[in-house]
Amino acid sequence: MTTRSVQAQLLHRPPDLTAGEIVRRLLAVQAQDITSAYLAFRARSATLTVADVEAAWRSREIVRMWGPRGTLHFVHADDVPWVHALTRSSTGILRRLRQEGVTGDDLLPLIERALAGQGPLTKADLAGRLAGRASGQGIVHLVGLAAFHGLAVLGPPRGGKPTYVHAADWLGAPIVPEPDRERALAELARRYRHAHLPSEPEDLAAWSGLPLRAARAAWALAGVRPAAVPDGDVVRLAPAFDEYLLGWRSRDPILPAEHARKVFPGGGILRPVVIVGGTVAGVWGRKGAEVTVSPFGELPSGLLDDEVADVRRFLG
Repeated sequence: MTTRSVQAQLLHRPPDLTAGEIVRRLLAVQAQDITSAYLAFRARSATLTVADVEAAWRSREIVRMWGPRGTLHFVHADDVPWVHALTRSSTGILRRLRQEGVTGDDLLPLIERALAGQGPLTKADLAGRLAGRASGQGIVHLVGLAAFHGLAVLGPPRGGKPTYVHAADWLGAPIVPEPDRERALAELARRYRHAHLPSEPEDLAAWSGLPLRAARAAWALAGVRPAAVPDGDVVRLAPAFDEYLLGWRSRDPILPAEHARKVFPGGGILRPVVIVGGTVAGVWGRKGAEVTVSPFGELPSGLLDDEVADVRRFLG
């Protein structure tokens, strides 16, 4: 088996999983880029469509929020309180607000008033409601401040633009962090380990953003490790920023060093990858419905053709 388990990551596509079940079983799905997030569901389901994922989002079964490493993820609604408790961070928010010229003793009530009772708002909508108190990235950092306090999550895009929404409007109540930290840590380690086989506390720390000491404590609290399962000869077109590449401290076991720069060229770019039998065997891209594959070597054409066709199916 490879170091990272294809089956633990659901890349063998177990049948009949809903979008919500995929998020629950992976613990969180990277959602910085929405199209890439949608394609992560496709890589793990032969039947889901973009509409299915959007329906799970609009029904509040999955929530787009700041989560592991302070980045945007889809998290199952049932897991939001304890994920929020462990991964929320105010580090740098006030400094960034000052850099954007957003100052005052009333910043939290300011953004809460702007969001409350309005439903999802774009950055432009919020600029109008903030009446000149913030603009540009200052608005996003204000929302981040509200999110830290459990008062904001992200709504579905409108006109291709992200939206921000008061948590009470979207979820029925503000997010109340799980008060039992040990319980939250144990759940974090247990769920992370089931989706990341094999793994160690150092991997959990890198994935979650927790200090290594906390990750080790979580590891101990979670108890018995799940057993690893053999990887099948799976071929998948995984999107940029897929959990299969971001879920561990090191990518060396699945990404040959001589090809690493093709996947991570720098500047925060992480290209979509071709996975064959658990190993990264190429990169790919798309323009509209056209998919272009750049393999590192010879690829199994039949299975790859199926994957290309399925990307087209999924995106419609």
